[in-house]
Amino acid sequence: QSQKNKKAKQPNKIAKQTTKQQQNNLENNNMIESARIGINGFGRIGRLVMRAAIANPKTTVVAVNDPFLPIDYAAYQFKYDSVHGVYPGDVTVDKDTNQLVVDGETRITFYAERDPSNIPWTDVDYVCESTGVFTAVDKAKLHVKGSVKHVVISAPSKDAPMYVMGVNHEKFDPSTDVVVSNASCTTNCLAPLAKVLNDEFGIVEGLMTTVHAATASQLVVDGPCKGGKDWRAGRSAVNNLIPASTGAAKAVGKVIPELEGKLTGMAVRVPTSDVSMVDLTVRTEKACTGEDIKDALVRASKTSALKGILAVTEDKVVSQDFIHDSRSSIVDAGACIHLNDHFHKIISWYDNEWGYSNRLVDLVVYMHGVDRNNS
Repeated sequence: QSQKNKKAKQPNKIAKQTTKQQQNNLENNNMIESARIGINGFGRIGRLVMRAAIANPKTTVVAVNDPFLPIDYAAYQFKYDSVHGVYPGDVTVDKDTNQLVVDGETRITFYAERDPSNIPWTDVDYVCESTGVFTAVDKAKLHVKGSVKHVVISAPSKDAPMYVMGVNHEKFDPSTDVVVSNASCTTNCLAPLAKVLNDEFGIVEGLMTTVHAATASQLVVDGPCKGGKDWRAGRSAVNNLIPASTGAAKAVGKVIPELEGKLTGMAVRVPTSDVSMVDLTVRTEKACTGEDIKDALVRASKTSALKGILAVTEDKVVSQDFIHDSRSSIVDAGACIHLNDHFHKIISWYDNEWGYSNRLVDLVVYMHGVDRNNS
């Protein structure tokens, strides 16, 4: 009788083994189908791109390179974040393989090379270049070897094509755009606004000010500014409102060519750790009321191109309310003002870290889809 029971149980055991093998095959296939990312530079954006990519089922982080962080310290910095909180899963280090292990299953090989051409990217399709150093095409292109197809720079670039999700990302050409730029966090906030306003009402000209949170380029106490040119940038970030230059508004002209020469702007760095605000003042070709503009922005926010990127709120919000908001541009309807039917001020919030990092991952996902369709 026991022998019969043993034989009877055998098919169930085989079935369980088969199911497990099918699950393993499915996981392997998902990894092959997902966009495999390598990250060069594990600073603010590099770490948040990794969080965003791990949370996105269409991306897999394969490797990270940073010559200035021991792997233990990299794991610590990834897990603990003063703005975005403690990473909700497990973060450990496998010293035998020199890998970061996230949530017990995502294994990320850690390199420490200073020269991009020496990084042994393996099974990486897309490199996020987030050091802030290799922003020119010739430097960023050093990553392109082996399995690497494209490089996405997490900053504006003088010579790489700039793409903003929801605005001009569909112009990506895999045959020529080996290195691309995800533009800046401010351009990612401003460009969707400018596109909707220009499409609906026409922009004659405009000025933008971004009230921008402090960044790693600033100093805590007064000292010599980094680079030595912008003296005000060397003043204490925690004590001052600091006027600064920004190319974000002019960059919109590269993303939306018909706005070339129509927009310019500046920044004011403020003593907060995250979340910034675009203040855009425009003169429109067509007469329109504030309600007309709000309605146009609401409609645009519901389209497939801008859903999850552009939004409109009528709540009485402040900057802290947008910490860890993945959207790029959240219009504050109650803060907008209108002098007449041709002169308007639009206010829009953005988490300059988390929103931007999510758009970079979205851009990689889009590029991966184009590459697969063309393969």
